Amino acid sequence: MKSFWENYRSPGFFDELITEKGTARPAARKLVNHFCRLDPGEMVARGNAAELAIKEMGISFTIYSEGQNIDRSWPFDIIPRLIKASDWAMVRQGLTQRSRALNAFINDVYNEQKILADGLIPAEVVLESKDYKKPCIGFRPKYGVWAHVCGSDLVRDGGGTFYVLEDNLRVPSGVSYMIENREVTKRVLPDLFKNYSVRPVNDYPSRLYSTLASLSPRERKRPCVVVLTPGIYNSAYFEHAFLAQGMGAELVEGSDLFVGKDDCVYMRTVDGPQRVDVVYRRIDDEFIDPEVFREDSALGVPGIIRSWRKGNVAIANAPGSGVADDKVVYAFVPEMIRYYLKEKPLIDSVKTYLCMLQEDLDYVLENIENLVVKPANESGGYGMMVGPHASKADHRKFRDLIQKNPRNYIAQPTLCLSTAPTFVDGGIAPRHLDLRPFILQGKNTWVSQGGLTRVAMREGSLVVNSSQGGGSKDTWIIEQRK
Repeated sequence: MKSFWENYRSPGFFDELITEKGTARPAARKLVNHFCRLDPGEMVARGNAAELAIKEMGISFTIYSEGQNIDRSWPFDIIPRLIKASDWAMVRQGLTQRSRALNAFINDVYNEQKILADGLIPAEVVLESKDYKKPCIGFRPKYGVWAHVCGSDLVRDGGGTFYVLEDNLRVPSGVSYMIENREVTKRVLPDLFKNYSVRPVNDYPSRLYSTLASLSPRERKRPCVVVLTPGIYNSAYFEHAFLAQGMGAELVEGSDLFVGKDDCVYMRTVDGPQRVDVVYRRIDDEFIDPEVFREDSALGVPGIIRSWRKGNVAIANAPGSGVADDKVVYAFVPEMIRYYLKEKPLIDSVKTYLCMLQEDLDYVLENIENLVVKPANESGGYGMMVGPHASKADHRKFRDLIQKNPRNYIAQPTLCLSTAPTFVDGGIAPRHLDLRPFILQGKNTWVSQGGLTRVAMREGSLVVNSSQGGGSKDTWIIEQRK
């Protein structure tokens, strides 16, 4: 494999492991040397062992395609991504800062609305958003925190600088794969860990439980926490079950819960009703309570919003958190940080053009072939267009979509996403990637050590989502040994 590494180059991009001259970055030398000693046959064997481990461990995800639910094994690359602990320290501080500001914003817009009155954000952007939920107006959750679990997507530019690409504040997923990636790496490449002091990721379920338990309306040594799932056909069901088991919590569907005459939430058990303190919900707002949102929802719990507003149960993430998940609102996060925290943002956002503004709209329409266009409220890579990789027909299509509904679209420059060596087609090749760390906020704030690295497995592709053909890597935050 040595020749593969010697010939490896990623011109024009910041590579996580290899410099422009083709040498391993200082922190990655032992890792690269280890893989150089493996011949192609051994690399293939390790890759096959990883696939087998993933199947044995039952690590899967679901793709919705043409009306069908297709279960697939989790796509995984065996070459880890390395980030120095010293670099991660600033990222961690920036993510903590961002989470605090976003929660202050959500709490504000459902109560005093000071930021709107002061004109820092156009009121219509918030109040006319489909994710601004009127049943949440006037409510103040414990600690003023609405988004208890945040998954912010990070990218690195050509100089290796981290940027926040977007925030995920409704029901962010992927953390189980972060943990399982580490377990697979330990199984198939145990010798790698002899050369590095790698920070652990398997403490996430206990950290999540502590965060959720801190929200309990009752003072109990061990509050009753449940994970509310839409069911086995949901694309993230593996994660729902994984986290429930890891926390020692019950995995429930809407039919397993009910609201009693005392407006408390109860779980049906063989021993009779058991009161629930905290619901970690993994279903969208619209389906959580048919008395308040969609009347036809069979996934939620009738009356749960009433119980929540009366302070009898905590819901994480709180209903209405999605108002800050809007990609138009994303453009204003740096101003939120300055406004609520009186601090300078520690991590920059990506330059964002708001098509609702005439000047930005004109620029986007004229330069659409150079921009990434995204709908304001989609996720999973759906509904977006990468201008340089799209056809002229796609450019025309998106110009029409934008002009019909400017509020629903934003555009960003096509970034030089960083790359990392990836084992594909029997060799080593650069592939673009991003990173989703997880931020927990309740009584205290905690940031995962690294996160879920997603990789665009197709050559030249910038779309990393697994639903769009992406894969993943184990992410190492490493201590520098003297």
